[in-house]
Amino acid sequence: MSEVLDLFSASFAKTEVGQREIQTRSLGLAPLVRRLLVLVDGQKTGKDLAVFAGGTEVEPLLQELIDKGCVEARARTRTPEPAASESAKPKGGSAGMAALPDAATRTSSENEMARNFMINTVNTVFGQHSRLTLIETISRAKGTDGLREAYLSWLQAMEEDRIGAKRLPELREKLLKVL
Repeated sequence: MSEVLDLFSASFAKTEVGQREIQTRSLGLAPLVRRLLVLVDGQKTGKDLAVFAGGTEVEPLLQELIDKGCVEARARTRTPEPAASESAKPKGGSAGMAALPDAATRTSSENEMARNFMINTVNTVFGQHSRLTLIETISRAKGTDGLREAYLSWLQAMEEDRIGAKRLPELREKLLKVL
C-alpha cells in the first residue's frame, strides 16, 4: 500500500530554491506562504507552523512550498484512508457507533451539545485557529446524521495527535452520550 505524506506532523527544511526565494522573491509567493517559508528551520512541524498561518489551513500552504521546490518534508507518513465503507469504522471499534440510539430520537439540544463538545475539544487539543476545516465541517453538520459523519473526522484527527489519542477514550465516552 502506498503511503501519504502527513504534512501536519512532518518537519520541513528549506531547499536551495527556498533559500534563493528568501533573497530574491522571484516566485511571487503570497505573504502568508512567504512567512511560512521564512519560518521553516528543519525542526518545525506542520503543526508548529500552523500557529503562524493566521487561521488558514496550513497543509495547502505547505503543499504549495513543496510544489514550488522551496521546502522538503522530512516525512512522517501514514497509510492512506481506507475505502469509504471501511473508513466509517472508528479504530477504537465500531461498537461505539453501532450502539448509539436512533438518530431520530436525538433532540436539537443534544445535537448542539455534541457539536460544541467536538469544537471545544479540537480547540483544546490542537489550539485555536488550527484544524479550521474540521471545525467548519462540525459547525455545518446538519442534524444528528451530519454530526455523526463529522464525528468520524473528529475521531481521526484525535487519533493522529499524541495528546488527542491519549485523551480519546475519555472524550469519546462523553461525546457518545449526546451523539
